[in-house]
Amino acid sequence: MKPTHLRLRRACVATAATGALIAPAAAGSAAGASAPERSAPFSAAAAPTPTPTSTPTPTPPPSSDTGTGFTPLTPAVAAQLDAAVRRVMREARVPGVTVGLWAPGKGSYLRSFGVADKATGAPMTPDLHVRIGSETKTFTVTALLQLVDQGKAGLDDPIGTYVAGVPNGDRITLRQLAGMRSGLFNYSLDERFVKKFEADPEQSFTPQQLLDVSFAHPVQFEPGAEFDYSNTNLILLGLVVEKITGRPLHEVITKDVLGPAGLRSTVFPTSPALPTPYAHGYTDQTASGEVEDATGWNPSWAWAAGEMASDVQDLRSWARTLATGTLLKPATQAERLKTTPMNIPGAGYGLGIFDVQGWIGHNGSIPGYEVLPVYLPSAQATMVIVLNTDSLYKGQEPSTLFGEAVTSIVTPDHVYPGHKPVVPKTG
Repeated sequence: MKPTHLRLRRACVATAATGALIAPAAAGSAAGASAPERSAPFSAAAAPTPTPTSTPTPTPPPSSDTGTGFTPLTPAVAAQLDAAVRRVMREARVPGVTVGLWAPGKGSYLRSFGVADKATGAPMTPDLHVRIGSETKTFTVTALLQLVDQGKAGLDDPIGTYVAGVPNGDRITLRQLAGMRSGLFNYSLDERFVKKFEADPEQSFTPQQLLDVSFAHPVQFEPGAEFDYSNTNLILLGLVVEKITGRPLHEVITKDVLGPAGLRSTVFPTSPALPTPYAHGYTDQTASGEVEDATGWNPSWAWAAGEMASDVQDLRSWARTLATGTLLKPATQAERLKTTPMNIPGAGYGLGIFDVQGWIGHNGSIPGYEVLPVYLPSAQATMVIVLNTDSLYKGQEPSTLFGEAVTSIVTPDHVYPGHKPVVPKTG
């Protein structure tokens, strides 16, 4: 899928889900093709042993199923999930992962596997902070839509009204930017930019530097003509928010989005530091191609498209808030959820959000980390997956592989991202 990543040199969505940045090539969403991957080495220290963080909540027997299509999270189903997660970890060589599932009347499942730090062997646990890559886009677009609700901006305003020097700026609208239909080149796919980042991943970038990289390339197509995931779009929307409010984007999101949403463990950092406690992140998006610890890398290159950090419980809360639109007027949320087709059946992209086989949300990928927080309205169910690597496995985002394995078990009629179930459903 195209709109999932923010990674750097890999296309923003990668073939599995939307929402990842392209880690140093695109810190924002997941879309498109990617460079050849080199998976992180899998050592004994990274063995997928589950951390006993919780046990499945008792649930009503299957006979009480109300037809929501969500499998009750019984001990037997939990065992299936454990096995599926371990299998993906072994195959994709993932150091650590936490998987959470919650559905009213069906129980819950929250377990961590593997290690958060390969050097010390410290276990992965649900309370650890991770970088969330393109999930940041959902916060930036929410801040913009709040301004629309206040009558301070219009979705069909041209970007040129707010930011000068944008190619086709008199015709590209805010709606087209949020919906990935602007035609502007994705700066994180620029080879020189990628090499510059990889040479010094601790350097800082300004929003204008990122735009300069994009605008040096010709536009890809006429505004609105196609869907093409581009982190450039979000950099522009971040500048729009700043222009209208007169405040830095990180302050707007902290006060106007995180505060009202009740998210206390989510941050828009102004430095490379991660909130404690945190998981170390590992990536092969390096100059040498070898796996490195990317924990302290500077995420400024992703800014409004992918700079934020969070934890499992905040992502759980945010997935529902985002999908149900509690921070927006109903009419504005309805506009947000109007999707246009992406590149896989049953998937569409709205305004900084996707609908994949009924799962609504966004995924995120940035060097060292991936997240997948999504909400299934038909079952009022939430799924959150966080892991501490972004190294692809056979061209697939590891977060997508986990999402597919998990949903094949618990929502066989809504398998993310639309492939046939990879784990036989039993019981």
